[in-house]
Amino acid sequence: MSEPPRFDRGHTDDLMSFLAASPTPYHAVANAAERLEKAGFRQVAETDAWDGTAGGKYVLRGGAIIAWYVPEGAEAHTPFRIVGAHTDSPTLRVKPRPDSGAHGWRQVAVEIYGGPLLNSWLDRDLGLAGRLSLRDGTTCLVDVDRPLLRVPQLAIHLDRAVNSDGLKLDKQRHMQPVWGLGEDVRDGDLIAFLEETAGLPDGSVTGWDLMVHPVEPPAFLGRDRELVAGPRMDNLLSVHAGTAALAAVAGHGSGLSYIPVLAAFDHEENGSQSDTGADGPLLGSVLERSVHARGGSLEDRARALAGTVCLSSDTGHAVHPNYAERHDPTHHPRVDGGPLLKVNVNNRYATDGSGRAVFAAACEKAGVPFQTFVSNNAMPCGTTIGPITAARHGIRTVDIGVAILSMHSVRELCGAKDPYLLANALTAFLEG
Repeated sequence: MSEPPRFDRGHTDDLMSFLAASPTPYHAVANAAERLEKAGFRQVAETDAWDGTAGGKYVLRGGAIIAWYVPEGAEAHTPFRIVGAHTDSPTLRVKPRPDSGAHGWRQVAVEIYGGPLLNSWLDRDLGLAGRLSLRDGTTCLVDVDRPLLRVPQLAIHLDRAVNSDGLKLDKQRHMQPVWGLGEDVRDGDLIAFLEETAGLPDGSVTGWDLMVHPVEPPAFLGRDRELVAGPRMDNLLSVHAGTAALAAVAGHGSGLSYIPVLAAFDHEENGSQSDTGADGPLLGSVLERSVHARGGSLEDRARALAGTVCLSSDTGHAVHPNYAERHDPTHHPRVDGGPLLKVNVNNRYATDGSGRAVFAAACEKAGVPFQTFVSNNAMPCGTTIGPITAARHGIRTVDIGVAILSMHSVRELCGAKDPYLLANALTAFLEG
């Protein structure tokens, strides 16, 4: 194994900035694109004809970004090395008629997105962010990054058994945040407020994709600041690491034998079935068009995909000190122990023995230790974009990630070194 990389706290500092600046998938892909632009990548439109010139390129579609780097001399059948991730996180999303309220409280009607730990959203200072669709056909991003909303918990005096019987939350009745006072609730108030906030003319917003987010910034935690607490680590931690890895590889891209790719999808938390999800056509379309732009045929495409490997990078479960019995007794991943190799024989993860060898080689090249995660047989695991990618495109896929605690909470917890170790492993993988 190579010498382990010396920990660079600057990478983790940059991750924290990325998390804070990316309250929604739309903001996350905009921030990833900005980093790639600085690394020399250029955006290409899906509606334009593509050329096969060397260099870095990316496409944006909603909350998804696909970016790739074509090295000099790449052939039409040159295979890809893909880092897959997702941009969405469990949250509360604003309903089509957002203005509601009762008993003198003004509220915002929200719908539960994905599988959040609902109790973690209670009594938090919350902002509001997302994408506004305008009358002229354009869109703009908005972020009210200040305390604006709150989901107030019921006082213990009115729920005396809460600590003994457990907190029971009804998703419809108990999760609607308050944002002001007033008896006169008028349709259009929230959108009018956002138009004013974004400096838009009255009545210019005709559609919206808005979600609630905590405004407390990420922070180092612990005696020696060896932990990081923050929102949306699942899975912006992987998006950030993949972006950094792709930019690094593009910076010294001569001699690459693969075409490195970052594929960050939306809607993983609710099944990936959308035009911007991993179960949609976006990745396949980009890879096929890249082959054809270099003069390739259907045969070249088949050859390229046959040699392609994808690392599906998503967060995984670190052993919990208070609930160690919930984990497999022989697999106890620890924070700052290096990235996880995630295995499930029922294909909830896509890893097999040959995929393990690919990841082990990348970690060895980077000098990065790695751990293995498998779930307790009595507690079936979740799944990722990995099996979807493998099945939809016939691509060998390996599931990996960083070990965290409090997954799907408003604030998740990881080791300060693990994001840097992951980025180094992804860089080595993309280099081939």
